[in-house]
Amino acid sequence: MANDVKMITLGCRLNAYESEVMAGHARDAGLKDAVIINTCAVTNEAVRQGRQTIRRAVRENTGSKIIVTGCAAQIEPKAYADMDGVSHVLGNAEKMVAGSFALKKKANAKINAQVNVSDIMKARTADKSRAGGMVERSRAIVQVQNGCDHRCTFCIIPFGRGNSRSVPAEDVVRRIADLTAQGFNEVVLTGVDISSWGDDLPGKPLLGNLVSRILQSVPALPRLRLSSIDSAEVDDELFHLFATEERLTPYLHLSLQHGDNMILKRMKRRHSREDAITLCGRLRRVRPDISFGADIIAGFPTETEYMFENSIRLVEECGLAWLHVFPYSVRQGTPAAKMPQVNGTIIKERARRLREAGAKTRDAFLKSRAYGHDLALIEKGNLARLADFSPVILPEHNIPAGQLRSVRITGYGAGKLNGNLIGELL
Repeated sequence: MANDVKMITLGCRLNAYESEVMAGHARDAGLKDAVIINTCAVTNEAVRQGRQTIRRAVRENTGSKIIVTGCAAQIEPKAYADMDGVSHVLGNAEKMVAGSFALKKKANAKINAQVNVSDIMKARTADKSRAGGMVERSRAIVQVQNGCDHRCTFCIIPFGRGNSRSVPAEDVVRRIADLTAQGFNEVVLTGVDISSWGDDLPGKPLLGNLVSRILQSVPALPRLRLSSIDSAEVDDELFHLFATEERLTPYLHLSLQHGDNMILKRMKRRHSREDAITLCGRLRRVRPDISFGADIIAGFPTETEYMFENSIRLVEECGLAWLHVFPYSVRQGTPAAKMPQVNGTIIKERARRLREAGAKTRDAFLKSRAYGHDLALIEKGNLARLADFSPVILPEHNIPAGQLRSVRITGYGAGKLNGNLIGELL
């Protein structure tokens, strides 16, 4: 790895975006012989895996600079500075600044690592860096927001990301226009809580306003996709765009977290199970081809069997085809860590049952999509993805990523559609 910079990314899609930006900054700064580890802090398990990754990087990259950044480093910088082999610790604000990668030698040999971490809660603006996080070069990810103003009882992330900050619409539109001109056929809007986009901007515009401006200002963009959003904040304009704008992909990943109203209150969520069911039903009526994904936590503190079964029922009633199941993991420093905990064996069993329920709704959705034809974005090799997020396996291999191709769906199985290319490159 001599003279190279290696990126190791843990956690969310926003981290993936930021890792691409950091890689560019490191190259521009002429950084050599370095490993940059972008950590996650969402659970104690994520923190444990991050520390394990750092120790492995130290062992496998003797003589290289080991730079630790990300949410875990932001929240506990001293803990990472004290780890053997770590040379620098960068905060979440600092990692997005090019100058942070012009690393200087340690001024004091007694200090294990140089720490460059500011108070993230004082951050007032979102990063406007060039978009990064290209996923297999098939689509572009654009950060429109960072931070979170909400304080869910299980979540530590606001203390790693700070309060919500929005990238102004004109900056977002300009960047997406550039990416479209470069040939990208799909752009994904991402952030920590993109539903809160605009709260800190003049006039407090809503997310629907941003989406509308993008679609109107960049007519050449074939597909615009949203990352995870809060079901409590689908505003009227955004709803109307889902109903009328084909270029806005018919897919929503909802941050639902649970299906029982009492647990939702204990989580300090802002929606009820009825709100989630109503939203999915309304959207499905105006956009019949829409599909839904969701995050669901199994075994949240105080969860009874009846409460858990409400989550199972929610998967079925909302028709959640793309389920992300998270067995609850204690995160020290959160209110939920002080609540009565559910037995770990029960948590694992409930997570298994949730995944089974999700597999059933996924297969039912895939069955409904089989034997038609559609446009698919080539992701890599013989894998493509429809606008509704359905993966398609093609017999053809090594198709250049990022192309939009017409496909005929020939069947389904193993959680994916099967298909063939038809027609020419679009």
